[in-house]
Amino acid sequence: MSLALVHSRARVGVLAPPVRVEVHLSGGLPSTQIVGLPEAAVRESRDRVRAALLCAQFEFPARRITINLAPADLPKEGGRFDLPIALGILAASGQIDRLALADYEFLGELALTGELRPVDGILPAALAAAQSGRKLVVAADNGAEAAIAHQVQAYTARTLLEVCAALTGNQPLPLAQLPAFPEAGAPLPDLADVRGQPHARRALEIAAAGAHHLLLVGSPGCGKTLLASRLPGLLPPASESEALETAAIASVSGRGMDLAHWRRRPYRSPHHTSSAVALVGGGAHPRPGEISLAHNGVLFLDELPEWQRHALEVLREPLESGVVTISRAARSLDFPARFQLVAAMNPCPCGWAGDASGRCRCTAEVIRRYRGRISGPLLDRIDLHVEVPRLPPQALRASVGGAENSSCVRARVQHAREHQQTRAGRPNARLDQAQTDQHCQLSPNDQQLLERAIEQLQLSARSMHRILRVARTIADLEDSERIATAHLTEAIGYRRMDRAAG
Repeated sequence: MSLALVHSRARVGVLAPPVRVEVHLSGGLPSTQIVGLPEAAVRESRDRVRAALLCAQFEFPARRITINLAPADLPKEGGRFDLPIALGILAASGQIDRLALADYEFLGELALTGELRPVDGILPAALAAAQSGRKLVVAADNGAEAAIAHQVQAYTARTLLEVCAALTGNQPLPLAQLPAFPEAGAPLPDLADVRGQPHARRALEIAAAGAHHLLLVGSPGCGKTLLASRLPGLLPPASESEALETAAIASVSGRGMDLAHWRRRPYRSPHHTSSAVALVGGGAHPRPGEISLAHNGVLFLDELPEWQRHALEVLREPLESGVVTISRAARSLDFPARFQLVAAMNPCPCGWAGDASGRCRCTAEVIRRYRGRISGPLLDRIDLHVEVPRLPPQALRASVGGAENSSCVRARVQHAREHQQTRAGRPNARLDQAQTDQHCQLSPNDQQLLERAIEQLQLSARSMHRILRVARTIADLEDSERIATAHLTEAIGYRRMDRAAG
């Protein structure tokens, strides 16, 4: 029977659904036909495969070749199916044993010389192959990425000939080797570099301890960007599962993975001219955007009012759900987007409103329109609103300070996170309604204080729950089992933009 079956994997978002490459040889005029919803790069694989087989001294059958990529309704893209197609043709024509293919999955693009080239989306495919119980064969340059999925038995090859030699039992393929992760990569920016700003430093610690969103408001050059860049150094390392999620997104993004930063939380800071598609992802073949690339890490948006209104509004749902859905006519894809938002803005167009120098000449109407570029619903989703004042020159001296470095603050953050993990299994910012009611209870007097603040500041129910979660984080930093009045009043004080709006 001139029929062969080879297992492979497609790339659909961060998933890797199985694809059966079925190759059938029949009589008739020599031709090669690929069916199963292939896009242009997949259809062109017949020419790459033909040249690769001839260069490797194999016979290309002078028969009618039909290649079916099943399931037929799943779009196929890229050069990842070159290797399984070539092996299917060889098995169907009897040049290799078709039974040897049953326990393997194959991914790789073929050069005309028969060399294997790397493809993207290997990590999701390796995780899926491990669940199916089959072994995986990839290009040598993809070996380190495949080896990250510890459960899979992954092999690497440099050429098509090496793969065929292994299938015939002549020469085994080397196992994919796990890269040597550095004990400590390049050092992260240290909080000790920040001069003064005790209020902003305190807010940054609270944001790190509870995974809360943070807005920094201040005049130009006061240190907003400096503070935001120090947040990754305060966060605990990502867990193994979080690191795999982040690595899988990087794997399918087309930008490659940086294995030197394994378990380091991502920090993304796109420019304010970025479009909504750049933020949430998209394209004809959807790719993850900045909010997904910041999954389990930090997304920093500088000059917040200068962003397009539409681009900012697309953040509202992912901030709540942690997932972004990209819909196209044929399909819709979900990308994880559980990120911590840090935003920075000036108080007015000139940047000096409220400064002691009195240099601001912006009218109240101009300031109102400037701040109105940021919608109320988006501000409502940001837990901490912090004013960063301009420092006097003497506070900037190198000799002035004795401020804590990142390692000291990170120890307290880690301790608070452990409390939260033991109590609810997640950071305080991600508590649902029932967990908030259970773990953020107030005394009767504090409940009345909160209700008066909500009434006076005209805050929403969402803001009230976010205040409770921030208060719970402040209590965790002080090892307090209950939320005290001081914790609640401090949390209420971090609704600066709500007071300004009122």
